[in-house]
Amino acid sequence: MSPTLTALAPILMLVASNVFMTFAWYGQLKVEHRALWLIVLISWGIAFFEYCLAVPANRIGRGVYSPAELKAMQEVITLSVFAVFSVTWLKAPFTANHAVGFAFIALGAFFVFKGPFR
Repeated sequence: MSPTLTALAPILMLVASNVFMTFAWYGQLKVEHRALWLIVLISWGIAFFEYCLAVPANRIGRGVYSPAELKAMQEVITLSVFAVFSVTWLKAPFTANHAVGFAFIALGAFFVFKGPFR
């Protein structure tokens, strides 16, 4: 795998895995008329595909990124995917306080990538 692909593949796979996981965790909020046990089983089924992407993404990414960088990247991707999902699927408002809170988490990820301090 080329160095560019090795650096880019984990990011793309983490984005895709987060789409699956966000639907597994939060997609059911629009389906209130189904039994909880059924929702749990469906969510597990969706989460299987998340794991099929996230585990190899971290394995491939370990060749380029540190574990802390992979985790920080994961959190920023999770929040980004969730923000889009929340507005488009759940029709929830995205407010300034959400943007500020998410920006602080992204700032934390920035510091993970810019370390160590000397």
